[in-house]
Amino acid sequence: VQLQASGGGLVQTGGSLEVSCVASGGNFYAIGWFRQAPGKDREVVSCVSSGGGTTYYADSVKGRFTIRRDNAKNTVFLQMNSLKPEDTAVYYCAADRDFDPLVHGLVYGIDYWGQGTQVTVSS
Repeated sequence: VQLQASGGGLVQTGGSLEVSCVASGGNFYAIGWFRQAPGKDREVVSCVSSGGGTTYYADSVKGRFTIRRDNAKNTVFLQMNSLKPEDTAVYYCAADRDFDPLVHGLVYGIDYWGQGTQVTVSS
């Protein structure tokens, strides 16, 4: 599985941004979005099951972020609305055969990682 994240950028507080992750060979994998701010641990943001029917959101983004996947395009999208400065981080996508490692943020046990894309929210 190869993961390619894109779509990051600079946005003002309250703005929106969509990041995407092309998961080549990943249609049967659960996909998760993680983020890592400078000096902080990598944390799970949102996950979607392989079929797209089950999703998870961290409390900090619930109601603001939406994850969806388009398996025909091998792509998972994370729509981020009402962005806050504390959302600033490098965003990574990850893939695992099981949903639980992603939900529980088991960073060292996850099968595949993509490179990150920077999201910066200015105040």
